[in-house]
Amino acid sequence: MICQPFSTLPARVATLAALIAMVFALTALPASAQGTDKAAPMTAEAAGLKKVLDQKFPGAAIRGVAKTPYFGLYEVMFDDRIVYTDAKAKYVLFGAVYDTESKTNLTEERQRKQNRVNVAALPLDLAIKKVKGNGARKLVVFSDPDCPFCAQLEKTLKNIDDTTVYTFLFPIDQLHPDAARKSRMIWCAPDRQKAWDAHYDSGMLLDNPGECANPVARTQALGASLKVNATPTLIFADGSMVPGALPVEQLEGEFAKADAEMKKMAAAKK
Repeated sequence: MICQPFSTLPARVATLAALIAMVFALTALPASAQGTDKAAPMTAEAAGLKKVLDQKFPGAAIRGVAKTPYFGLYEVMFDDRIVYTDAKAKYVLFGAVYDTESKTNLTEERQRKQNRVNVAALPLDLAIKKVKGNGARKLVVFSDPDCPFCAQLEKTLKNIDDTTVYTFLFPIDQLHPDAARKSRMIWCAPDRQKAWDAHYDSGMLLDNPGECANPVARTQALGASLKVNATPTLIFADGSMVPGALPVEQLEGEFAKADAEMKKMAAAKK
């Protein structure tokens, strides 16, 4: 459940020859947004296949090509999305691969890993910070003050403890023309977190013109650079980006996944 303007959908697609009319936008993430995983070097076969794909889809941001263990297919990272192709790039397959034994969406897991955000590089000083309990678990949220699903997430977060939540104001002007003004008013309040909570609890905003120095334009640009096009969008400590107002159980599951992944990454550095 997300707030997403229809106008963002065409922006995420580009022509991929006659195979398909649209595919997700083909611009690379800026360095500050890149995940922490280093791409494995491509094999000679994968490098050759990439050259073929570059010729067939000129201008496409192909981030990597790798052989999969299923169906003899190759995984191709077109911008932030995975597609599959054969060894000669004659056919391209859009969709998800599921492991029926583990009941795992393999494509989703790979995309999650490949598209991690470098959380350490985020300008958290531009976010509204709220610490609950011991604050051990970190969560970054891009949120629109007029998005009903953001309101739903705020209610859910009341039942989540031991977190530090960083909220980037991300008003979606196409959907909510007054959201940017409200975002500025919340930021300009003497206590931003209290103003944010009061807005969602009662719909009340402090009477201020919202004319202080504020980061709203910058946080909108930040979200755009990270390809955030819906609210709420959540980023967990391992850099995993998940859109939507997740229920408590799923939120806890995502926290657990992020914690396990952080431990794996820490062990790999030793």
